[in-house]
Amino acid sequence: MNPFSNSSRARERFLEAILQSAIEYAIISVDLDHRVTTWNEGARRILGWDEAEIIGQPVGVIFTQADRETGVPQREMTAALIDGHGDDERWHVRKDGSLFWASGQLMTLRSDDGELEGFVKILRDRTEQRENEQRQHVLMHELSHRIKNTLAVVQAIISQSFRSAGSMKDAEQSISARVNAYAHAHDILLQKNWLSATMDTIVEATAVNLGLGSDRLKASGPTVTLNPQAVLAFSLVLHELVTNATKYGALSVDTGVIEIEWSLRQEAGADHLTLRWRERGGPTVEAPKRRGFGSRLINSSLSAFGKVSVDYAPTGLMLSLDASLQSLQDQNCSDSPM
Repeated sequence: MNPFSNSSRARERFLEAILQSAIEYAIISVDLDHRVTTWNEGARRILGWDEAEIIGQPVGVIFTQADRETGVPQREMTAALIDGHGDDERWHVRKDGSLFWASGQLMTLRSDDGELEGFVKILRDRTEQRENEQRQHVLMHELSHRIKNTLAVVQAIISQSFRSAGSMKDAEQSISARVNAYAHAHDILLQKNWLSATMDTIVEATAVNLGLGSDRLKASGPTVTLNPQAVLAFSLVLHELVTNATKYGALSVDTGVIEIEWSLRQEAGADHLTLRWRERGGPTVEAPKRRGFGSRLINSSLSAFGKVSVDYAPTGLMLSLDASLQSLQDQNCSDSPM
């Protein structure tokens, strides 16, 4: 009995056990004709072919057609011959034709005397990791975009507030109230992963933020979902309208009320939203002699969505918006409301 023979067989079984237990890695060996000679359990799980059906097949079947046509498998082998390994970060093909992102290396296989016998390719499915990295990149880009928009709006609030204020104290109070309203709008959006909010939620948040009960601010309308840009715009506009009504309009007296109504209709095959703000029971209204922050905000914010009309009727301020519902719900719109 040859003890060296037993040792050799034991070593082969040991290496085979390691090869088959590495189920997270596809370990593939190919001969000098680029045909598969070894196919482990990890390769079966990742790529889909059973060992019996893939042995003897060209290793190029796991590459995309574009990579085969441009000679990627041959370049990997050339790199392995020159540098000792060929790095692999690319899409590969499973048996069912689906693609996955693989990371691995190709190395040479040589005999004891150094003669080239083939190659061994080791790769791992990194699709989930790549998707997570891409998702993180998109999120970071989106975060940067939103931060810039937020800073631009805050800068505009500060600038316009100073321009309209009669004193530093007035400016400080106005800036604090407006930024607070803007922050509350962000809170509403964050509760819905920054995707949307409903009109009634915005109106309710404005009333709560400014301490108004349902006897002073009466709102009615169907459930309408708005995109982030529209949410921020309506939040700032409603805050400004309520603030002005408290100082000069219907809310400046005990008998005044505000009515906010919105409805949906179809026109030329497209859905439209009509919103009306009406003040009743307040002092006699006169048109302002100069445009303040509120007027500029309404024109710059709401007019981005549709036609805005403001009527300084003696019986109370009236505002109406006729907007395309698509413009209020399109997720591709910019986030900046000003």
